Amino acid sequence: MENFEELRKKYKCFIFDDLLNKSSSKNDYKIIEGNNDTITITFYFEIMGLKKFTPTIEISKLNIDFDHINIKTLKAIAFNMGMIELISYWKAACPKRIIIECGKLTEEQIDWFKKIYYNGLGEFRYINHIEKIPMDELFEIECNCRPEYANTSNYVETSLDYKGALIPVGGGKDSCVTLELLKEHKKDNLCLVIGDKTPQLKAIKKAGYKDNQIIHIKRTIDKRLLELNEKGFLNGHTPFSAMLAFTSYFVAYLAGKRYIAISNEQSSNESNVKGEKINHQYSKSFEFEEDFRWYVNNYLEDKVEYFSMLRPLNELQIAKLFSEMKKYHKIFRSCNKGSKEIPWKWCCNCPKCLFVFIILSPFLYKKKLVKIFKNDLYENKNLLETFIGLCGYGEVKPFECVGTYEEVNYAISKTIKNLEQEEKELPYLLKYYKENYKLVDTNTNIEKRYNEENNVPKKFDTELRKAILDD
Repeated sequence: MENFEELRKKYKCFIFDDLLNKSSSKNDYKIIEGNNDTITITFYFEIMGLKKFTPTIEISKLNIDFDHINIKTLKAIAFNMGMIELISYWKAACPKRIIIECGKLTEEQIDWFKKIYYNGLGEFRYINHIEKIPMDELFEIECNCRPEYANTSNYVETSLDYKGALIPVGGGKDSCVTLELLKEHKKDNLCLVIGDKTPQLKAIKKAGYKDNQIIHIKRTIDKRLLELNEKGFLNGHTPFSAMLAFTSYFVAYLAGKRYIAISNEQSSNESNVKGEKINHQYSKSFEFEEDFRWYVNNYLEDKVEYFSMLRPLNELQIAKLFSEMKKYHKIFRSCNKGSKEIPWKWCCNCPKCLFVFIILSPFLYKKKLVKIFKNDLYENKNLLETFIGLCGYGEVKPFECVGTYEEVNYAISKTIKNLEQEEKELPYLLKYYKENYKLVDTNTNIEKRYNEENNVPKKFDTELRKAILDD
């Protein structure tokens, strides 16, 4: 397959337009179709000279009072969702020109999206050896908005009474902790799941939510993109959490929820490549959270507040809280490889599995943790290179949603000390660590920290502080 430069020369232009405008002369923005139960959003993307794409997002289990919803605002939100979704299709050939025809953008908005694209594609740029290309050379965003789409950047006040929180649930330990922390507000909350994976739904049910409190989202990737991937066109990680932010915002606006309570911790701010701003978790970072809140306040309906419930905490604190939430131990899953199989399982051979095993090990190793994973990952010799990378002694930290070097080394050191105090033999990976690296001081305050750089509303902040600081 051609390399990056050859693809750019061959495919110079990417277009985001309204699908129905291609077959209709009506001057109306019809990206959204639906009824009181289901809404389908269809995007039209095209790499000129290569492929046309029509991915969809379907939102169901919503009882919508359209009399209190402004359709212009919905269209504006959907348009912004498309501005993020397009990244997945643009990256196949990386055309320099991105032309927006179905929505109006100010220069300020264009700069905002370029920042998200560039930083959110940090891993993609790194693995494709284009990380040094400056932002303005990588892409240009041109807004050739037709008059009928001129209001897609503006919001109009809604008459809904906004209360409660929308909680996106991924099925891992983090979202389980958020569910539990917000349990006192359960009657006003809704949960959001993408893909209806079993661990997500089981966690929500364990938290006490009913079927009518679950919003289901089906995101369909256009098969033509998958065909390009199979042929060797450019591929890699995109900022999924940015897409989740806009999609959650769309749902929260429709459902009248005051808050979007995501589950991103302070650890997601760390780069995967030392000395570089290349972060697999960029769209989970506090920088993105702040940027998204700014965008909402300036270009959308600001009655919905986006924040991370776990931002004040590090991964070790979250693991400690989760270790006490026994009802979730059998059902939670975080493995991306295992998520592609039915039933969803731990593959026990990837960076994510090993990281979760490590971060829980000070509190649950050995018997309880092995019961969860069905394996002792500390005895897996095939994970040595991954182990070294997670500890910070490799060239890069694995490109996964994993914690910081400090957290990993602390968890490992504490587990080793726990085992030595009990006069138990160290498993393979912990023995390797003890023989090659220096144990860190586990008498520090890492388990009692509270990062004040957060947007947790006061009504939730008190409960979170109590959970950590009063332990």
